[in-house]
Amino acid sequence: MKSHTPARDRRDLLKLLVSAPIAATAVAAAPAQAQATVASESKTANYSETDHVRRYYATLRGQ
Repeated sequence: MKSHTPARDRRDLLKLLVSAPIAATAVAAAPAQAQATVASESKTANYSETDHVRRYYATLRGQ
């Protein structure tokens, strides 16, 4: 008995054609996403609370 029929081969090909660009996009986006995370972490390291920021936080606490 055959393990693959023409209809099944066609379905497998269509699945591959649909999923390949999606996977390629995910792989291409991974380095950019990692780089964005590093950039946001470096911004946090340079954060300093100024007087107007402290006053704003105080208003949020109701003080």
